[in-house]
Amino acid sequence: MNFTEEQIERYSRHIILPEVGGTGQAKLLESSAFVLGAGGLGSPSLLYLAAAGVGTIGIVDADCVDLSNLQRQIIHNNQKIGMAKVESARETIEALNPDVKVNVYNERLTADNIRELIRDYDILLDGSDNFPTRFLMNDAAFFEKRTLVSGSMFRFDGQVTTFKPHEGLPCYRCLYPEPPPKGLVPSCQEAGVLGALAGVIGVLQAVEAIKEILGTGDSLAGNLLVFDALKMNFRKVKVRRDPECNLCGENPTINELITYEEACEIQAARSEGG
Repeated sequence: MNFTEEQIERYSRHIILPEVGGTGQAKLLESSAFVLGAGGLGSPSLLYLAAAGVGTIGIVDADCVDLSNLQRQIIHNNQKIGMAKVESARETIEALNPDVKVNVYNERLTADNIRELIRDYDILLDGSDNFPTRFLMNDAAFFEKRTLVSGSMFRFDGQVTTFKPHEGLPCYRCLYPEPPPKGLVPSCQEAGVLGALAGVIGVLQAVEAIKEILGTGDSLAGNLLVFDALKMNFRKVKVRRDPECNLCGENPTINELITYEEACEIQAARSEGG
């Protein structure tokens, strides 16, 4: 790939890295990423994926920008209150890097549309805020054989991991076989969340996605990275593939996407932290 003079200057700090170089930057420009949620986690992920030059970015979110979002959803601003989050995110990304093509899906993610939406993307990032959507995204990624970088946060705690069950590594259901009963786990809207925590976890998701695209470094697949903001402590927990997993195990019982009862009441692309 031949870079323009502007691209050479824009990506110069990447190009001088031996682990990236011109070949790696060309990979990024030719790659595509699908981001679920343009909210707390999606905002920093989207900004850094776009800045890195990931050539095509898809964003799904059915919400509009609300004043309460701006404490953590840094891709939006006061002038965009009331605007669809996907359109707000697209404007910000296009202003940041004209090299990036942005596809927006201002709709709810469902069992009927998810596989069609994700199958044209190289890597998936999940920044959703509810269990039904997380399971839906995990299952669809498994069936489409796509790598999924998952992030979550709650109050002062965050988690990041990468799921690659198509390569014999664990999936989300190896950690959590089924969603918890509705109402058991409070949402960030109910329990609160440190705004800057979203930046930490969302940026880590972007780092993981970029590494996966480049094929460099150690993947988080098979490990869960846990961050405690109050103690300023990171720890890595081993995650093993469950041979009895109902999705990716040796005798799977899930052969199609499941829509859990709560999902019909939740906008599936609601951003992390609401």
